[in-house]
Amino acid sequence: MRKILLFVLILLLGVSLVGCTNGSNVEPTPNNDETDKATVANLVTDFGKRLQMVSLQAPTDTVKKSIQDNYGSLITPALLEKWQNDPQNAPGRLVSSPWPDRIEILTNEKILEGIYEVKGGIIEVASAEQSSGGVAAKLPITLTINKVGNNWLIDNVIMGSYVDTQSITYNNTQYGFTFTLPKSWDNYIIVTDKWVGTAVQGKQSGKVVENGPIIKIRHPQWTSQNPRQDIPIMIFTFAQWDALQKAEFSVGAAPIAPSELGRNSKYVFALPARYNYAFPEGFEEVEHILAGHPLQPTETFK
Repeated sequence: MRKILLFVLILLLGVSLVGCTNGSNVEPTPNNDETDKATVANLVTDFGKRLQMVSLQAPTDTVKKSIQDNYGSLITPALLEKWQNDPQNAPGRLVSSPWPDRIEILTNEKILEGIYEVKGGIIEVASAEQSSGGVAAKLPITLTINKVGNNWLIDNVIMGSYVDTQSITYNNTQYGFTFTLPKSWDNYIIVTDKWVGTAVQGKQSGKVVENGPIIKIRHPQWTSQNPRQDIPIMIFTFAQWDALQKAEFSVGAAPIAPSELGRNSKYVFALPARYNYAFPEGFEEVEHILAGHPLQPTETFK
């Protein structure tokens, strides 16, 4: 009898030890939030690598196809449709150099179940930065990522204005605006000119009926032998701008009206149509500068 009891005790003790051993080796339950966060980060990283492959300067049909081919598997159908209907407001490559190289993630936060918000910056580089590891420009970006079925997809993208730590600012207190320029434009030159508006109908057709200032920001390396692209800013009163929108007069030879850059309480600032028609040296750099919305209206007048 004692032998039987001893055998039972030994058996129970063995089972208890096995149970303890197994318990100590149980794998921890995976944290789904951490897994999702890593998946979202990988999605944004992949998206950032594809930005340079979508040239926004290509013909519209080509841009639409490129958006489909490069972004289609990473974004929701709604965002794909939005960008294909308005490809110029999609992220991508604006000029040949610098180009978007990657997205640097600053924050990656879960805001609701199945929704993450990622904030960071599109890092742009040129040949020099590519070899040295530097940064030519940085564009803030905020992405909303939703879980659709079993997949995480980008559902919305908001881009800010270019951040350039090596920038300088032209401050015009006569008309009330500032204009941000790359450090390489230090010692820029301001050239003041005049735009003229000619009537397009009636008895005064073909005659000058309006005029106003145009300010040209000129690159410091500009010479008469080697001219570079200026940054021209046309200045209109509200009455002049309204008349121009009603086609009461035209400015320049192009049948296209100037595009508005901004306005304050007194003036409208605009970019001439086809300002870079001759494609002088530096025109791509100016396009890149203008893409960053560098003109900011102010209410400081002297």
